[in-house]
Amino acid sequence: MVAGETSGDLLASRLLSGLRPHLPDAALHGIGGPKMAEYGFESFWPMDKLAVNGLFEVLAHYRELKGIQIALRDRLLREKPDVFIGVDAPDFNFGLETQLNHAGIPTVHFIGPSIWAWRGGRIKKIKRSGSHMLVVFPFEEAIYHQAGIPATYVGHPLAQVIPMVPDVAAARQALALPVDARVVAIMPGSRMSELKYNTVSFVGAAKLLAQRDPGLRFIAPMVGEKQRRLFMELITEAGLQDVQIQLIDGQSHTAMAAADAVLVASGTASLEVALYKKPMVIAYKMMGATYQIMRHLSYQSWIGLPNILAREFLVPELIQHAATPEALAEALWKQLDDVPHQIMLRERFTAMHHTLLRDTANESAQVVLKIIEQRARK
Repeated sequence: MVAGETSGDLLASRLLSGLRPHLPDAALHGIGGPKMAEYGFESFWPMDKLAVNGLFEVLAHYRELKGIQIALRDRLLREKPDVFIGVDAPDFNFGLETQLNHAGIPTVHFIGPSIWAWRGGRIKKIKRSGSHMLVVFPFEEAIYHQAGIPATYVGHPLAQVIPMVPDVAAARQALALPVDARVVAIMPGSRMSELKYNTVSFVGAAKLLAQRDPGLRFIAPMVGEKQRRLFMELITEAGLQDVQIQLIDGQSHTAMAAADAVLVASGTASLEVALYKKPMVIAYKMMGATYQIMRHLSYQSWIGLPNILAREFLVPELIQHAATPEALAEALWKQLDDVPHQIMLRERFTAMHHTLLRDTANESAQVVLKIIEQRARK
């Protein structure tokens, strides 16, 4: 298995929770994180080596990433595992899956890339990989079938992990937050590149909101010590070190549950916030050249998963130059202050949660087990 970032580690661990009881003695290895390790997974390289996003940012790390991909490919070609599972990380995994598949090693890809949002031509690359797609949104299965790609809708694993009704009081108690305070979660991203581009605007927005309501409490979950260190360096360089933000080690779900509203970088985290039924503002900044290219590749109006699933702007999206501290603060204040809007969001996000809720761990495991059995019969 290969998972390339924190969200992939969580998603892969859900699949392993369904798979491990059927394969108690199987060797599980590749590239993964601590949640996968709970199921006996051995990672040959640190998972954060793959946590690079953006076209030009990837180019800067291309030699190292390619070296890891080749070394892993050669090892797997020697071992000939019963199955390879790529978890998200499409730029790394699809090339690997294609080569393994050609060598007779069956491959599965868990969490299809958002071909329905941008880079539609990528579906040809997916078809070449020969992988069975495990898709997490109900409309995706038909897209892949029309392209002649085997696919199974298994629901979104996060819909199983996240409770339908979050326990706000318990989350606040766990984080030592007052029950009656208004709490804003600041989530600029888990990747170093996301922190680099989003942190200053996000914390600048927190400063403006604190001026508007000094009673607001701000929390920010940090994936690891490297991320925490960069976060502090960035806000210090920007002169924002006086903004009172409670940094939390991990516990992103606890932070979401505790919050009244969330300022979140676009990505899987925005869907997690929706499943916690929280008002949010989605924002994202990246290298200017990367943004210009991706802007032209996009062919739908939304980038945030909650809005894509709703097919409308349920929550604000502020991208690149629009994501100023002033604009973010103003948009988030409205999310905090508009009670009818909050009620509407809870209803819409609850319906979304029900749509995505399946026994993902078991259904995805059954697909993998069937593929292993088919190989054994050959």
